[in-house]
Amino acid sequence: MCHRLLEDARLFDLKKRYDEDLAAQTKAARCPECGGRLDVANYPRKPRGGPDGHDLRLSFCCAEEGCRTRATPPSLRFLGRKVYFAAMVVLATTMQQGPTPARLLRLRDLLGVSRRTLRRWRLWWAEVFGRSSFWRAAGGRFSRPVERMQLPLSLLEAMGWKREQREALLRLLRFIAPVTTRPWLSSQPS
Repeated sequence: MCHRLLEDARLFDLKKRYDEDLAAQTKAARCPECGGRLDVANYPRKPRGGPDGHDLRLSFCCAEEGCRTRATPPSLRFLGRKVYFAAMVVLATTMQQGPTPARLLRLRDLLGVSRRTLRRWRLWWAEVFGRSSFWRAAGGRFSRPVERMQLPLSLLEAMGWKREQREALLRLLRFIAPVTTRPWLSSQPS
């Protein structure tokens, strides 16, 4: 069932539109350093785990001479500078919770992700994300506790995963969008 979401081109188009809206907000806010105009400075990506046509990370650069500060908006498609789409990191980690050898083999066959990468993603959710200042501040907003060692599954469930998977995934990606930009770039899963 999760793999169908990764094959849903409409979902990727929707996430691209969200990213475009976030980019428009970032551009309208102007340069965070000097308040100058922001020019488009998108950069190409070679993401894995999704359809073609989603290979551009939206970004801006200050037009003021001497400033040139980059302003990269949050994203629902990308987790920092890593090669896999954010949805793939979320769903693959969710699918391996309570991993069995058969489940890990299915994930590797289905998604083309190595066992080592899957393990890194699980550790990232539990150790990096689950212990982050973002999670400490935002995790308390839920009416029921979200189990850190079961992230992202426990977070998806809090977002309504059992009722509507596609909407729960979008809610989760919007929720974690702030971690897709600095200072998170060095601590993202690959």
